[in-house]
Amino acid sequence: MASTAAEIVAFLLTISGWVLVSSTLPTDYWKVSTIDGTVITTATFWANLWKTCVTDSTGVSNCKDFPSMLALDGYIQACRGLMISAVCLGFFGSVFGLIGMKCTKVGGSDQTKAKIACLAGLIFILSGLCSMTGCSLYANRITSEFFDPSYIAQKYELGAALFIGWAGASLCIIGGSIFCFSIAENSKSPRRGYAYNGAASVMSSRTKVHSSVPDKTPPKHFDKNAYV
Repeated sequence: MASTAAEIVAFLLTISGWVLVSSTLPTDYWKVSTIDGTVITTATFWANLWKTCVTDSTGVSNCKDFPSMLALDGYIQACRGLMISAVCLGFFGSVFGLIGMKCTKVGGSDQTKAKIACLAGLIFILSGLCSMTGCSLYANRITSEFFDPSYIAQKYELGAALFIGWAGASLCIIGGSIFCFSIAENSKSPRRGYAYNGAASVMSSRTKVHSSVPDKTPPKHFDKNAYV
């Protein structure tokens, strides 16, 4: 029962993490920078993995898509590949996790389902590592440019998408680890022993048959001299 509850908790954690990781791809604010006036913010610059934009004080945004994938910086291409890999791995991990849970009716025996659940845990851990690496690589580029005194271009700060990606990656790794421990917990569960009662049943049946047969031995007649 405890193993089933742990698997349900692991599944909820991994699915939540996968949803958060997937939501980072279309999120706008991977990095953000503002230009403040004396009273209001005059302009907000922000960018993600697909485009860079600027929003003025009236709320009007002007965006420019990245012109060519081959002309992009290497870290953006790496982040794209890592985040897409994390989303794909999370999808397959959710399918295997649903099959490997003990509360479902598919997957075969408990030993087979435990192996499938362990495989799902490994896939989710790999998905979390991909997302963690992609967000950390992007954040490292932002911080290195921000603290570089010789960098004279527009400097950015960490956006909300990075924190969402880190949170989702952490949930995937934690839930995947719980899935991996399910196979060890299943192997430690004691097997039920059954005692062989064949001989006792045979003896009891013979006793019943013997007792059911009437005693046909003739009664003994004693004469009067038998007591002398």
